[in-house]
Amino acid sequence: MRARPNDHASAGHRGRTSVRWRGAAVVVGAAALSLTAGAMPAWAAGGYSVTATIAVGSFPSGVAVDSAAGTAYVVNSGGGSVSVIDEATGTVTATVNVGIAPTGIAVDPAAGSVYVVNHATSTVSVIDEATDTLTATIPVGAGAAGVAADPTTGNVYVTDHAASSVTVINAATNTVTGTIAVGVEPADVAVDSTTGTVYVTNSTDGTVSVIDEASGTVTATIPVGVEPAGVAVDPTTETAYVSNTTDGTVSVIDEATNTVTATIPVGTQPAGVAVDPSTGTVYVDNAFAATVSVIDEASGTVTATVPVGMDPSDVAVDPATHTAYVTNFSDGTVSVISAAPALPTPVVRVTSSQHPSTFGQKVTFTATVYPVDGGTITFSNGTTALCSAAALTQVSAFKYQATCTTRALPAGELVTVTAVYPGDAKYATATGTLTQTVMRAPTTLTARIHVGGHGLYTLLATLTGAGHRVSGEPVSFSTGSTHLCTPDTGTRGIATCALTSAQTSLVQKDKDTIRATFSGDTNYKTSTTTASAG
Repeated sequence: MRARPNDHASAGHRGRTSVRWRGAAVVVGAAALSLTAGAMPAWAAGGYSVTATIAVGSFPSGVAVDSAAGTAYVVNSGGGSVSVIDEATGTVTATVNVGIAPTGIAVDPAAGSVYVVNHATSTVSVIDEATDTLTATIPVGAGAAGVAADPTTGNVYVTDHAASSVTVINAATNTVTGTIAVGVEPADVAVDSTTGTVYVTNSTDGTVSVIDEASGTVTATIPVGVEPAGVAVDPTTETAYVSNTTDGTVSVIDEATNTVTATIPVGTQPAGVAVDPSTGTVYVDNAFAATVSVIDEASGTVTATVPVGMDPSDVAVDPATHTAYVTNFSDGTVSVISAAPALPTPVVRVTSSQHPSTFGQKVTFTATVYPVDGGTITFSNGTTALCSAAALTQVSAFKYQATCTTRALPAGELVTVTAVYPGDAKYATATGTLTQTVMRAPTTLTARIHVGGHGLYTLLATLTGAGHRVSGEPVSFSTGSTHLCTPDTGTRGIATCALTSAQTSLVQKDKDTIRATFSGDTNYKTSTTTASAG
């Protein structure tokens, strides 16, 4: 369960009292507001979407799931009741009246019991899952807020923000068996049954108290963010996740070392937290952003942000169906979030019209993609785009092709040409590659000697390669063993060198013969030629 930050009051499934408890505000607000639940569009974000919106009671806050039974339980803070949802049909099958201003809720599947914290009456209501009836009412502390159940030990833990403690209930006898002092204004509580450890968020301290179930003592206190609210554990990875309301972050705690190993930014005023261990996914509802952040446990990053209803209060997940249930406090609804089924990935095959090719040669690449129903392909060489968004043309049934003709391939290396299909609503993104061998282009050099005024020589050489004149390349002129000059070719591919009187004399002594040489580069091969005056 988790209570709303500041001027809101609500609850989540296990224990989340957000920063300052305002339990009375729930009752007052319920009398003042009339909610109309409406259908909400199915938003898709990062592979997750709201697939249904279920109308429940007034000011829904906490939510818990019994995966084995296929049932979700929603606390209606304003109505003093719990809505029972059949997950298969997405309908409310029963409404169970509990105490005044209920907040937190937890399920013990082994016992078939649901535990609901009633903040205003300082009690815990026990509901029998089989009959959807109230079977017991247990007195607890005046600041009762969050609740968590451990099916292994048969203990139920209730946070008491007023007494800064956790009340321990024996589920078999429905009696209080102990009280454990924790930090200031404890909010949420979660249990890792595999390690026998309880985690409690202390909203005013900015800490998490770690309780050993066997001894009933606090064994560690972990600093986290400002005003921690929700907490959930992944028993598979032995990791705890804590939402920090004021920070807009989630602290990641390594259970083995009791240290914060990462802090993940999420939305505004994060509150409830839930983990799907089978997919390694964490769900965090952001109260003021009206969204749910989806975190990938492996990378520790937010992979999707899903819009939900107004003032989302809590979230619970069914690991069997990988479905998350989000209570929308101001809407009187529950948003159902499902991971979108994996889209089929098309095959992309790339072929070349010239393989190998030479630098500057025109090459046409063809990408054949199937199955798809149209779209585009972008061809590139590394970070260099060759053809952007080339249209796919249907070849047969679901097979399409796009082509890219280019001369812009570098020589002297194996070039990887990549064709990317961006995907659409039916098909996933797909990539195909081809390794193209691009050889240096052969060059041709022609030269001549122009005899100018006063008998001085001007040397000219024209460099041609890849079917066109080549500019910006150095051409070396010499006579005999004497180097004369090395001008670059101009825009027309001609290198020009005006000789001095002394240089002209050297050429004349060498039978009026000069040699022009291009030494080549990464794209062009070497070439040389001679010329004579006359």
